[in-house]
Amino acid sequence: MTKTQNDTQKVLVTGATGTVGRQVVAELLARGASVRALTRNPAKADFPAEVEVVRGDLGDPASLAPALEGVEAVHLIVFGGDAYAPLTTGPEVLAQAAKAGVRRVTVLHGGGASLLEDAVRGNELGIRWTVLMAVEFMANALFWADDIKEHGRIEEPFADRISSMVHEGDIGAVAAVALLDRDGVHHGKEHVITGPAVLTLADKVRILGEARGAEVGLVELTEEQAVERMRAQGVPQENIDFLLMAYGNTPEVGRTVASTVQDVTGRPARTFEEWAKEHAGAFRGRV
Repeated sequence: MTKTQNDTQKVLVTGATGTVGRQVVAELLARGASVRALTRNPAKADFPAEVEVVRGDLGDPASLAPALEGVEAVHLIVFGGDAYAPLTTGPEVLAQAAKAGVRRVTVLHGGGASLLEDAVRGNELGIRWTVLMAVEFMANALFWADDIKEHGRIEEPFADRISSMVHEGDIGAVAAVALLDRDGVHHGKEHVITGPAVLTLADKVRILGEARGAEVGLVELTEEQAVERMRAQGVPQENIDFLLMAYGNTPEVGRTVASTVQDVTGRPARTFEEWAKEHAGAFRGRV
């Protein structure tokens, strides 16, 4: 679609200040859409002037009415609040969207059961939907930034684990295409979104080292050491269990390259090398 075709479409992005949400906003702007960003704290949103920032909370469906006014499509997330707890208000959120005349939604899959995602998939409200099944975000590498800057290494379990990690910008691009899809091409689709290559942990460390201009070491923790560290960091046990499963026995979908980015957007998925160069400054420090 051209900018002229898109500029009458108003799209609401929830989770707009998150890692993916900001990319959805940027991609929609690039495609000529009118973007409204939902956040619980507009004062800290920091978006371009052309983005309309509104206050609202998916955990409080009644607060969404002003944000949904005049909106044609909505990008939804399945978590809410500072603790990223699964939303329990999914059916109410979707009912509000239908009442406002929303025609399309995308949902960023959260990795587990979701009342909101279930409500979207099973809706009989006339709302077209697309689920975005993104694998490991490249942005997760930022969790290593402090250790790399301070010590020049990372300490992780399951050093031989592999992943087809995806650039968050590519998730945003696929979402934007589906949100602006007036023809129903993406309706009812589960788009598995991956990067262009399967990488080992050693690959990621090497690439980060090349990007920052200094080698990064890799120390392998035992499973017990990793659990002890996560507990000391206050990670909930259910999250620990999920991470141990994901790292120790990565599901096939998480270690298989899909052509979704190319198929949906018409351009190749971005590489981890590209991501690392974009964020190299975050990994440079005293070491």
